[in-house]
Amino acid sequence: MGLVADDAPPESEAGSPERPSPSGPAGGEGRAVGRGHSRLGRVADRAHRAAGATAVGTGRAVGATGRRIRRATSAEGAGESGLAKLIELHAVNSAGDMMVTVALASTIFFSVPTGEARGRVALYLLITMAPFVLLAPVIGPLLDRLPSGRRSAMALSMLARAAIAWMMTSSIAGGGLAVYPEALGVLVASKAYGVVRSVVVPRLLPARVTLVKANARVTLAGLLATGLAGAVGGLLHLVGPDWPLRGAFLVYLGGALLAFQLPHQVDLAKDEERALLHTRPPDEPRLRLRAVGPSVVLALGAEGTLRGLSGFLTFFLAFLLRVHPASGLPSTAALGIVVGALGVGNALGTALGSWLRSRGPEILVTFLLAVAAAAAVAAAVFYGILTLTLLAGTAGVTQSLGKVALDSLIQRDVPERVRTSAFARSETLMQLAWVLGGGLGIVLPLIGRVGASTAAGLLLLALVLTVHGLLRLPPASRRVAGAPDVA
Repeated sequence: MGLVADDAPPESEAGSPERPSPSGPAGGEGRAVGRGHSRLGRVADRAHRAAGATAVGTGRAVGATGRRIRRATSAEGAGESGLAKLIELHAVNSAGDMMVTVALASTIFFSVPTGEARGRVALYLLITMAPFVLLAPVIGPLLDRLPSGRRSAMALSMLARAAIAWMMTSSIAGGGLAVYPEALGVLVASKAYGVVRSVVVPRLLPARVTLVKANARVTLAGLLATGLAGAVGGLLHLVGPDWPLRGAFLVYLGGALLAFQLPHQVDLAKDEERALLHTRPPDEPRLRLRAVGPSVVLALGAEGTLRGLSGFLTFFLAFLLRVHPASGLPSTAALGIVVGALGVGNALGTALGSWLRSRGPEILVTFLLAVAAAAAVAAAVFYGILTLTLLAGTAGVTQSLGKVALDSLIQRDVPERVRTSAFARSETLMQLAWVLGGGLGIVLPLIGRVGASTAAGLLLLALVLTVHGLLRLPPASRRVAGAPDVA
């Protein structure tokens, strides 16, 4: 034992680590390295705990937000009737369409000079009108004759747009003509969804919610989703021009699943008939049941004018402020202010319409037309960023409230058996009016006063015709105190 111990090599030679002298330089370096690793470990541990806490907090916030949204959409019996599911479906639909719009805008509008952009947008609007040509003789009657497949039709619309959005990812970067037929497919599917959605709302009404309020809640959800999707689509576009389309693909797939979760009564259409959006002379009693009545026709003309004003301002101001910014502001700032005012006006008008109690829809829609005409005259006389912003905000509010008045008149005057068809066809006409207004905004010269004067002239003409029609209505329709509540 003693020999072995005496002959054993030192600890460092036997393979055990040397222990440097605490007082030597190596010992100081070791302690410094050890303290550095300890600090790094503590920092990493804190970062890990902070990341975990952030993830948990974010999850809780998202969950709480989701619960609040679900409570809001399910209020007043909307959860039990199924209206809440339709509100969520429409929000998803609006979000997907907005992401596609962001992708198209980057190719058609922002990435090319103004002159070329006007030609591209004009072509896009011509393509936008094509769905209405198909909706009137083909898609509209087809949907009228296939009422038992409304859920399937809405899901098919989502799936078709998902497939087209995925195909567009390979053609959007080049910005060639291949984008336009794909955009046409998205538009046709979107308009078909809109027609079916307007028919479905009356089928899902809770007992405590009027049809006007239900339509306002659906529209407001779509506007909020559009704003959120616009921001998300802009961030995705920073990654690549095709990424908003990838996001739209996923959103549309989710929408297809939501469509099949709608209640089964959506597909029930007992005793429904098609509506005719005009009046009939009194000597044709057999057909008068299917006509919508003079008050609805009056509101269609007024709201169609207001919707056309919205489309006109959207495109005219987009090009005008890009070339000639108002009041010396940068073009991006001026355009952002005006477009923001239009969007805020839309949301404000929809929110007001959800609780407004007006006792004269005919009076209301005429008043809204007068307000819009006054704003347009002010913009023509005192042209500047302030009056343009006022005009854009007024256009947003008036078109939203005008839709409330139109819906209330359809609910009041149109027989129930043709009411769903009347809603579908009126919404188609309103969308067409927006497209026509946008087309006018493109062909006019980019002179601010010319555009404002044109809008003012058309609004004043529509106001005269509307007042003339209002005076020809039966006295009961014009009495503010005698008409039922709008909401």
